[in-house]
Amino acid sequence: MTIVKQIPDRATDFDRRVWRELGAPLVRATGDGVLSGHTVAVKDLYSVAGFPLGGGVPDYLGAPAPSHAPVVARLLAAGADITGIAQTDEFAYSITGGNGRYGMPVNPAAPHRVPGGSSSGSAVAVASGAVTIGLGTDTAGSIRVPAAYQRLWGIRTSHGAIPTMGMLPLAQSFDAVGWMSRDALTLAAVAECLLPEQESGDAQLIVDPRLCAVADDEPAAASLAAAKRMGAVEADLNADTASWFTAFRTVQAFEAWSNHGAWIQAHPGALESEVAQRFRFASTITPSQAIAAGEVLRIAAEHLRAALRDRILALPTTATPPPPRTAAAEALESGRTRTLHLTCLAAIAGVPAVTFPLADIDGIPNGLCLIGAPGMDRTLIRHSIEKARDTGQFGFSQ
Repeated sequence: MTIVKQIPDRATDFDRRVWRELGAPLVRATGDGVLSGHTVAVKDLYSVAGFPLGGGVPDYLGAPAPSHAPVVARLLAAGADITGIAQTDEFAYSITGGNGRYGMPVNPAAPHRVPGGSSSGSAVAVASGAVTIGLGTDTAGSIRVPAAYQRLWGIRTSHGAIPTMGMLPLAQSFDAVGWMSRDALTLAAVAECLLPEQESGDAQLIVDPRLCAVADDEPAAASLAAAKRMGAVEADLNADTASWFTAFRTVQAFEAWSNHGAWIQAHPGALESEVAQRFRFASTITPSQAIAAGEVLRIAAEHLRAALRDRILALPTTATPPPPRTAAAEALESGRTRTLHLTCLAAIAGVPAVTFPLADIDGIPNGLCLIGAPGMDRTLIRHSIEKARDTGQFGFSQ
């Protein structure tokens, strides 16, 4: 393990909205491999040896971690350097991309729009060209949303496919490792490093117009048209997105409070209002409510996995374009809720999801998401690359 001395702690040295720690590099690769020459921004939820874990909350910073999280160690062993530790929304409990203490980083793809979170720092580091790989997490869309908002490729991996040891949890029933890149082949190279080889069987591409209609008219129409250009056939998944999201939100909140409630109560004022309000709601969820919601999710997961057997679902990555940075809180919450109706599907089923750029809508980034069966992570990446390359209409870049 080689730790390189970090850049002196002066506000002028680097953008604190993007980075919590930055080096040249911060930690050097420990081996050579498929990721040699690549650089990584590590979301501040993963342990990096010699540096404290922060979770986007300054008061949470403690003693330096004694060792790397396994996923971090594997990236280093495959040849990647860690450029720095990137900011996250507080305890990763948001998808907007703003941090109450550190600020909201600027979206390089749409500077007057929000960057998306909670992996906002990692995403901005990639989109700006500072690194080639953004390591993040995805509980309810925290990889897919910032990737779509910033014209990036991103993957949420199958639940449990990659160990989450050394990762600060939000809601472990849904937490998954994920990463972002500016191009498809880098996304695939990281998969080669982190994911087991998988059988590549035939899968029918489908699109559900009712799910597309959860989004605003323009992204809904763009996603439906793109899916059909890719050869998708229409199907009705009979997805009860409203009740499933309510159940998802309940279980997520219960687990989030179980993980962080005691610390939050012991540190009043440590969180800014948006996330603090979310945790206040989480504190009201009773065990019986969580159990009842969990049963709803169990049935929903079975339904979704059956629907995805030998099929890949295309749908809008987000329900809206990235909102303006000046948008009112009510507007942000409305768009966030509808986006979560879409992004929670993969989380509920524990399945992989890949997002990649569609053509802009009036100059604003837009993304298409493909969801597959559990364990189809690498197959889903290959399928996304093939379809994007074959059609040549989705901002495909090798």
